[in-house]
Amino acid sequence: MALICLVLSGAALLVNGLTLLGHVPGRDSGVFNVLIGGLQLVLCIAVAVSADGSLPALFAIAGTFLFGLTYLYVGLDALFALGSVGLGWFCGLVAALAVVFAVVHVSDDPVLAVLWAGWAVLWTLFFVLLALGRSAITTYTGWALVLASQVTTTVPAVLGLTGHWPTGPIATSTALVVLVAVFGGAALLSRRTAVRTALTTTTPGDGDTVTASPATAPAAA
Repeated sequence: MALICLVLSGAALLVNGLTLLGHVPGRDSGVFNVLIGGLQLVLCIAVAVSADGSLPALFAIAGTFLFGLTYLYVGLDALFALGSVGLGWFCGLVAALAVVFAVVHVSDDPVLAVLWAGWAVLWTLFFVLLALGRSAITTYTGWALVLASQVTTTVPAVLGLTGHWPTGPIATSTALVVLVAVFGGAALLSRRTAVRTALTTTTPGDGDTVTASPATAPAAA
C-alpha cells in the first residue's frame, strides 16, 4: 500500500510543482489534490483498521497520513480559497516529523532515510512559502517539486513494486548525490526561469514593460 501511495504522491507533487510554475490552473490542481489526498487517506484508514493496533504497521503508514492530509488541504485551499497560512504551518510540522522519520530509518533503511530527508526539505519550502509568505522562492519551490516528485517518489516506488528496492552503502550514497543534484538543479532552473521572465516582461531597448505570458508567471498553489 505504501508504494502505491508513493506513486500517487509523485503525481501530486508533480502537478503542484507545475501549478507553481504557472503551467497548471489552480482549480485543476485543487481537484487533483483532493482526489489524491482523499484516496491516500482512505487507503491509510483501511490499513489502520486491519492493523489491529500493531505499532509497526501504524508507524509505517503515519507518513502517508501526513502526505494525504497535505494534498487534501492543498486541494480544498485551492478550490475554496481557505487561506494558505494554516496549510504552511501544517507543512512545517510535517517537515519536522519527516526529519524524525529520516533519523529513525538511518539504521534499518538508509535509502528511505535519504528520501525522508528530501521530503523534509520540500515541506520546509512549503512552510517558508506559505506560512512565512516568502513568495520569492515560488519558482524555486516549483522546480524542486517537479524534479523531486520523480526522483524521491515515482522512481523509488517503481523499484519497490518490481522488487528492486535499493539497499547498501552504494545505493545510499547515490541517493544522497541525486538528492543534492535535484535541489541544485532546481536552483539553476529557477534562475533560468527568472531570466526568461525578465526578457518577456521588458522590451529590449526602450525599457517598456509588457504582460508576462502565462507559462512564465508563477501561480499560487
